[in-house]
Amino acid sequence: MRRDFLKLCGLAGLGFAVPVRSRESPAAETPRDEPYAGPFYVVFNASGGWDTTYLMDPKGVNGINRLYKDGDILTKGAHTYAPNKAHAKGGLCNEDFYSEFGAELLTVNGLDYSTNNHSPGARYMATGKLDSTEYPTFAALVAACRGPNCPLAFLTFGNYSATGNLVAMSRVPYLPSLKKIALADAMDGNERAPYHDKFALDRIEEALRETNEAAGAAPRLPRAERAENMLYAAQVNSKALQRVAQYIPATSPRERLSQQVEIALASFKAGVCVSANLTIGQFDSHANNDADQMKLIPEFLAGVAYLMRRAGELKIREQIVVVIQSEMGRTPDYNAGNGKDHWSIGSALFLGRGIKGNRVVGATDAKQFAVPLAPATLALDKDKGIKVRPEHVHLALRELAGIADHPLSKKFPLGVPEKEKLRGLWTGA
Repeated sequence: MRRDFLKLCGLAGLGFAVPVRSRESPAAETPRDEPYAGPFYVVFNASGGWDTTYLMDPKGVNGINRLYKDGDILTKGAHTYAPNKAHAKGGLCNEDFYSEFGAELLTVNGLDYSTNNHSPGARYMATGKLDSTEYPTFAALVAACRGPNCPLAFLTFGNYSATGNLVAMSRVPYLPSLKKIALADAMDGNERAPYHDKFALDRIEEALRETNEAAGAAPRLPRAERAENMLYAAQVNSKALQRVAQYIPATSPRERLSQQVEIALASFKAGVCVSANLTIGQFDSHANNDADQMKLIPEFLAGVAYLMRRAGELKIREQIVVVIQSEMGRTPDYNAGNGKDHWSIGSALFLGRGIKGNRVVGATDAKQFAVPLAPATLALDKDKGIKVRPEHVHLALRELAGIADHPLSKKFPLGVPEKEKLRGLWTGA
């Protein structure tokens, strides 16, 4: 049955955490079935490069946009945003998004990606490191630091997802797949058709535990040790994953991001997951920019809203940290095909646990170039300030998550000088 569980994980594209036991201290590394209680980290990726001037960094001048003028720009508290209710194609318009979440939202404008190429841009935004393919994404790093023994510690649905070999990359593409994994001891995920009754399962668990403990100090070939360790991990993880079943909705939502959200939230609520990397693509609007962005931005915002609302229903909203980003922006001018090309300046949004909302940090000028800011005060400073790059934000994210000084984080330094650290990014203090 445990071999079947491992095989099912492979077929579903699922990776899971395999505890590594030290011969010197076998008891300390023994996997335990303890739910992870949070915080939970969600990274939304607008893959392809969103047009930030149609969302959180509106312009309305210099022909940058064709759907609104400078006088049409809207405000909500500290935020200014582009009006798109009249042009949005489904999803959630900017007006409704800011009305519901503006008080919780932190905007960072004028992010300098230092590249306008998709692959390095996605890597840079995901990891905070532009010149290395070895670094883990923030979502993978925080999962490895906070919940290394969680069966689905790091869930990803695409985009750049490198783990730095710190944690398993778990992929669960559909809710039915999650149910089959959660109920691995049932035929096709049907809890009414179990392979074993509870008595037999308890005996299997006890036998594996005794075997694992007895073998802890015995010398073995590495291949045999790994096989036995995986077998025992499969047993522990299988039991933990059973908790997920009760949080899987009876019907799956139709929207792409909402489906990903349900898988992530069920895993969070069950205490088997720390972080999730969510994504939708097609933002690369080289042709017909306005039509494409007016379809995708509302769809994207609807996914964020769905996450927050469902997290509230599951009573874990206060434990959620959300990062909303893309790997690049769009040019301030249109090309011959009414599209916009790659632009190395953009924005990101944040909300959730530990983040003070109703705030905007950074800016771009009227030509959509980044304006430097003073890292100590976060005030704009054209003369002596710095351009905010992804490594500045990632260092702040590590500090927010309480992992900046974790040994795993120190294996992947970001190289931000002390004088360039963004002070009070999350608290405004």
